[in-house]
Amino acid sequence: MLDDGHLIGTHTTKHRNLVQLSYEEQYLEIKNSKEKIEKITGIDVQYFRPPFGQYNEDTIKAAKELNVTPIMWRVASLDWELKEDPEQIITNVVENLEDGAIILLHELQQTLDVLPELIRAIRAKGYRFSLL
Repeated sequence: MLDDGHLIGTHTTKHRNLVQLSYEEQYLEIKNSKEKIEKITGIDVQYFRPPFGQYNEDTIKAAKELNVTPIMWRVASLDWELKEDPEQIITNVVENLEDGAIILLHELQQTLDVLPELIRAIRAKGYRFSLL
């Protein structure tokens, strides 16, 4: 992915809901995942997405201390709920597109199955993909 020009951010190691953790626990979740990625890739991790999109003041403080920028999504595909109706993933995304939108997708079979069609539908609406 790095060779293709993508950036790798952190999403924590254990995917715990950070707002249910103390500041110290949040800090360690972000720190440990950041360090593991940096050790493997040799690249400084600059971005962080909190699991479930849940965060609080402690999360922001920990991210700032670890020098990672929190990044959220703008369009939720709801792909995790659509195993039986993967075409709805395309509809959920295409009907909510806007300039600069970050689309929330997961590495799920239903998402992978519709991904080529989703990319075509996004491009057909006149949008293009870009890096941060």
